[in-house]
Amino acid sequence: MAKDIEVTVPDIGDYHDIPVIDILVKPGDTVDKDAPLLTLESDKATMDVPAPEAGVVGALKVKLGDRVSQGSLVAMLKASTAVGDAKPAKPAAAAPKPAVKEETKAAAVTTPAAAAPARMAAVTVPDVGDYHDIPVIEVFVKDGDRVEKDAPLVTLESEKATMDVPAPAAGIVRTLKLKVGDRVSVGSAVCDLETTDAAPAAATPKAAAPASAAPPARETIAAAVPPPLEVATPAAAGSLPHASPSIRKFARELGVELSRVNGSGPRGRVTREDVQGFVKTALRTGPAAATPAAGTGIPPIPAVDFAQFGTIEIKPLARIRKLSAAHLHRSWLNIPHVTQSDEADITELEAFRKAQGEELAAAGKTKLTLLPFLLKACQVAMQQYPEFNGSLAPDGENLILKKYCHIGFAADTPNGLVVPVIRDVDHKGVVQLAAECADLAKKARDGKLKPDEMKGGCFTISSLGGIGGSHFTPIINAPEVAILGVSRSQMKPTWDGTQFVPRLMVPLSLSYDHRVIDGAYAARFIVLLVKLLSDLRRILL
Repeated sequence: MAKDIEVTVPDIGDYHDIPVIDILVKPGDTVDKDAPLLTLESDKATMDVPAPEAGVVGALKVKLGDRVSQGSLVAMLKASTAVGDAKPAKPAAAAPKPAVKEETKAAAVTTPAAAAPARMAAVTVPDVGDYHDIPVIEVFVKDGDRVEKDAPLVTLESEKATMDVPAPAAGIVRTLKLKVGDRVSVGSAVCDLETTDAAPAAATPKAAAPASAAPPARETIAAAVPPPLEVATPAAAGSLPHASPSIRKFARELGVELSRVNGSGPRGRVTREDVQGFVKTALRTGPAAATPAAGTGIPPIPAVDFAQFGTIEIKPLARIRKLSAAHLHRSWLNIPHVTQSDEADITELEAFRKAQGEELAAAGKTKLTLLPFLLKACQVAMQQYPEFNGSLAPDGENLILKKYCHIGFAADTPNGLVVPVIRDVDHKGVVQLAAECADLAKKARDGKLKPDEMKGGCFTISSLGGIGGSHFTPIINAPEVAILGVSRSQMKPTWDGTQFVPRLMVPLSLSYDHRVIDGAYAARFIVLLVKLLSDLRRILL
């Protein structure tokens, strides 16, 4: 018959008023015996409160932020047991204890008859209750490291708790015997510890060694058992994510590396929702996109409370900026960028542009800028060097060469940069290109660009000539393999063979993907581009 069980907080040692940081179930959930119901956290530890029996969760008696102590009622559980087995419910007794109450457990010790200046102690895993084959999830020391008493040596993790094995005394680590992934039980060797401390009080002489023994005496010491609730990853762990044992287990079952998950809970703690969100992102956009710096090994920039230095204002990023930031970050991390710089003499081109522009303006047609000439010159150069009109295949083993020529241009808008794409540049004249550029630029400023008008680009031009600057390093607009940066033109003295003459020079910065394009190929491309801009007649050849 079914019986109602009061689930209470089990023996957690001398801790009181511990906050509830995670509730893992809701009324009506069916749970197995020992399934975690909620998570508690002290200043030093986290611990799950398990279900004492299999059954259905009834009313929850606590909420996030509540503080509890040993014996506090946390939930009602409707369990199904035989009538003859019905006994007063004492779930605290049924819940496994992470560790015993004694402060230290020590094995027999072999000490020398005469004290030596230093002793070699064999540190072993202390009494951890009824747990066996517990995996080592972190090793904090290496041979030769000097440690203080109670400093964590390794961290163990069962299905319900994590626990540090501390140094029983100050000393130097010798012969570390464990690595991450090893499994241990009570009494398993952790390392040897060279120490000059007095022998632990719990150690009892077992056999006397000769008084003349030269090497440091060797003794076996079980590491001090920490208080029962001390089962969390310590602050000294550094790289370890802040998560409860049940969340660690949940992440392992899904194959998620917790260090890649951004925690949204208190003090950056990873919650179940954080793990689920990470998996959803990975399924939707691919594993590499689940976190901006995934796989780079780059530590995150630490958060700073700028308000402590003065008045601040929080301004949300525009949607375009947020989308652009993720795309540019991805491109910068994944593509080996190289930037080639040069200058083109556009003296004749500028004179031609102004003359034709006046005629077009008189006819009521589009204003003629430098951009359509740049589009045409890039199109001709891409035809002669077709790898610039390619994309690296996802397998990284093939180059996809495109038989069309669509070129994008970066447009500055109040909400950030967008890249409209001019299609079939090779089939259009300069005047038509100028009209399309003006139309797309206006749409961009008005926020009326359609998604299809920003897709399919083969190459991108980013022109800052109207603002200023000499050279810059543009970021490639992946999956394209190159981008041309154009800075402000200036009159400069150039040597014509007999004298210096003033010429209008425009700086060019060509960034390219070095996996696809080598330096010599890129240099030939930009040299041709300079020639085309210096003499428009070459475009007809």
